[in-house]
Amino acid sequence: MRCVCPTAALRRQTPCMLSERYELYFAVVFFCFQQFLKLLKSMTSCSVVPKPPVRRVAIFGGTHGNELSGIFLVKYWQENGAEIQRAGMEVKPFITNPRAVEKCTRYIDCDLNRVFDPDNLGQTVVEDIPYEVRRAQEINHIFGPKGSDDAYDLIFDLHNTTANMGGTLILENSRDDFTIQMCHYIKNALAPERVPVLLIEHPNLKYATTRSVAKHPVGVEVGPQPQGVVRADILDKMRKIVKHGLDFVHLFNEGKEFPPCTIEVYKIMEKVDYPRNKNDEVIAIIHPNLQDQDWQPLNNGDPLFLTLDGEVIAYKGDCTAYPTFINEAAYYEKKQAFVKTIKMELTAGHIRSSAVA
Repeated sequence: MRCVCPTAALRRQTPCMLSERYELYFAVVFFCFQQFLKLLKSMTSCSVVPKPPVRRVAIFGGTHGNELSGIFLVKYWQENGAEIQRAGMEVKPFITNPRAVEKCTRYIDCDLNRVFDPDNLGQTVVEDIPYEVRRAQEINHIFGPKGSDDAYDLIFDLHNTTANMGGTLILENSRDDFTIQMCHYIKNALAPERVPVLLIEHPNLKYATTRSVAKHPVGVEVGPQPQGVVRADILDKMRKIVKHGLDFVHLFNEGKEFPPCTIEVYKIMEKVDYPRNKNDEVIAIIHPNLQDQDWQPLNNGDPLFLTLDGEVIAYKGDCTAYPTFINEAAYYEKKQAFVKTIKMELTAGHIRSSAVA
C-alpha cells in the first residue's frame, strides 16, 4: 500500500477544484449566518410585549382648587384644544373639583385626591354626603368605573406644590411598562432638565387618587409655586410635560416600538411629621439646610428641624434618604413635614401597540 502525502495530494488539485471548494465553504458559512439572523430576529420579535392602544386620555386640573397651573391650562384647552389633540385618540380636559376652584381653596369638605377607594366610591348618596365624595362618584362614572375595562386608558392629573420639586412625574405601579416607558420618553425629551419620578406604591400608604380611575394613572406635580398663584415658568414646565406625554402616546398608537428601558425613581418609604408637644402643636420648623433641598441626599446626622430656642434636631437613619414635598403648605394639616424616599431603578420591557400588525 502506497502512502500519499496530503501536501502532495493538495498540490495535485487544480486551481479550479480549489476555487469550487472555497465557494462551497463560504456558501455554507453564509447560509448558517442567515439562519442565525432569522433566529435572532424571531427571538427579538417574541420579546416585544403587545399593549392595547391608548385611545381615551383625560387631563385633570383643579383636583385641588388652589393649584392654579393645571386649572389655567385645562380651562384654556377646553376652549382651544388643538394643542392637545393627537390623531387616533380622544383627549378630554376636565376640571375635577369646580366648587373648590371657584373658591380657590384646596377642597370643600375633604381631599378629593384621597377618596377614590371602594368604600367612598360605593357609598350611598345621601343629603349630608361630603361634596368631594359625591364628586368622586361622578368622576368614576364618567371616566371609570375604576378597575374596569371601560375605564379611561390614561389620566394626567395636574398639581402644584409649594415644595421645590421641579417638574415631577408620579407613578402608582412599579409594574406598568407603559407608564415607565412614558416617563423614560418625557425625561429624554426634556433633558438636560431634570424630571424626577416619584413612585407612591407602598403596602401601608394608600392614596386613592383621582387619577387612579384610569388604567394608566400619571401625576404631574410641579413647583415651587404658592397656593392661589400662577407662575409662568411653572405653568410652562407643566405644559411641556403634558405635550411630551401626549407625543409618546401618539407614537405608541402609530406603531413605534419602544425597546427595554430603565429609569431612576424615588420610592416613598415614610411620611415624616414635625416635632410636636403634648398638645399636638408643632414645636420645630424645617431646618434652613433642608429647606428647598428636595431630591437631595439626606444622611445620618444631617439637620432636619430647628426649634425656636435654637435646638437642631438631626436625621437618624442607617441609609441615605431623599426627602421631597419638603415643607409643603398643604401637608401641615396632614401632619407631614416631608416624605422620605429611597432611590431605585424600574425597568420596562419592549412594548408596541397591539393595534399594529
